[in-house]
Amino acid sequence: MTSRFSGALQITNLDDFITPSQECIKPIEIQASKRRSGAKIKIEEDGIPSILNEIGQSEKLQKVEITLADCLACSGCITSAESVLVTQQSQEELMRVFKEKVSQCQSGDGTKFIVVSLSVQAVLSVAKRYGLNSEETLNKLVGYFYELGADSVLDMTVADDFALLESAKEFVERYKVAKGGAANQLPMLSSSCPGWVCYAEKTHGNFILPYISVTKSPQQIMGSLVKYHLAETKGLAPEQVYHVTLMPCYDKKLEASREDFYNSERNSRDVDCVITPIELEQMLKEYNVTLSEVKENKVQKPFGVEMENLESNLCGHSGSGSGGYADFIFHYAVKHLFDETDVTAEFKSLRNPDFQEAIFQKDGQILLRFAVVNGFRNIQNLVQKLKRGKCSYDYVEVMACPCGCLNGGAQIRPVNNIQPRELALQLESIYHELPKSDPEKNKAVQNLYRNWLGGECTDKGLAYFHTQYHEIKKINTALTIKW
Repeated sequence: MTSRFSGALQITNLDDFITPSQECIKPIEIQASKRRSGAKIKIEEDGIPSILNEIGQSEKLQKVEITLADCLACSGCITSAESVLVTQQSQEELMRVFKEKVSQCQSGDGTKFIVVSLSVQAVLSVAKRYGLNSEETLNKLVGYFYELGADSVLDMTVADDFALLESAKEFVERYKVAKGGAANQLPMLSSSCPGWVCYAEKTHGNFILPYISVTKSPQQIMGSLVKYHLAETKGLAPEQVYHVTLMPCYDKKLEASREDFYNSERNSRDVDCVITPIELEQMLKEYNVTLSEVKENKVQKPFGVEMENLESNLCGHSGSGSGGYADFIFHYAVKHLFDETDVTAEFKSLRNPDFQEAIFQKDGQILLRFAVVNGFRNIQNLVQKLKRGKCSYDYVEVMACPCGCLNGGAQIRPVNNIQPRELALQLESIYHELPKSDPEKNKAVQNLYRNWLGGECTDKGLAYFHTQYHEIKKINTALTIKW
């Protein structure tokens, strides 16, 4: 069986491809039997395995379909595997939901309230592919999803800003505790990249997990905002809302499927379906849609006006194209820990462009040391430094893909012989031309803290914006046989 989904973070010509383990492939399922003798299995001429029963007759064995939950529980590959059958996270499933909604609307039956959230990195990938500017692309995508049947299409600036603010506050608290002598507080490692988090859980477990930020990624914060704030304002329960995100990474599908983001009482996930720019491109081709001809529409602002005097609904942040975590937290920490505001974070490349460092010093003393680490080769070097006790950083922005999220594994592939890194640099240039959102001045964020969460650092805010991680221990079963 062939699959469109990523086998690992496969970035062509970037020397950063990790082959997935085949141990995640469960070839057959054998039902429990009361027979005392062992089962006899043979491979038929058509390649399908069968089992011989007690009277010598063969019974074909059924192939096991692996869910995202199975993949997260596995300790084999570090990310989603090509053989994983992602049935709930595909454009086919999304189109089924839209068609079902149209059918139910015509019959008068109850329907799901469909919300689509668009990430800035994914929008820029689509813009580059179809030769449109970023704001035009955003409006075209909004119009397209409304045509399909969406009830609300949103940008993710509010979620991005919440993620930055919560991460910054978490770092300041960790720094204070660490200076009091507590271990395993620093360096704080970012947690917004699901490929990196999945790798950490499965490969380094309880050694590395205490260092990882407990702040949710923007996607999952958006899930909380949509399912528990927007739904409430619409008079809906979380399970009545179907939440779709457009993200630059296949591993966001795994993230959305984590049990930590599932409300069993409500039978509701914070994010129900993740699609990617590659899948969006396939949708447009399959249904003969020309994006440039789609009628434009505007994103909704259900959480309030974000920033004044912004010329665009699509915003970026200073720093890296992955959201600017290191840059924002650097300035926030300098301000709130050392009462300095006029400081520039100069991130300089070290051994390669995907490993950068910035320091803050005062009176000749280095007080903060930050880094941006992209790609698994650099990540492995970082982990080894930690294990040897030679990591001098206070905070590290960690992203699994070289060049970060703008070069995510599910971004639309380069055309016209452009190299992947060259395309990523072009997208980063466009990203830095976008209007900049300032999380501390975002009025929508301030209103949500005050009116919805009851203030900052409340239990409600911790529940909606923080999460936890789990060591996944290596297991050896018969199902890991390599045929």
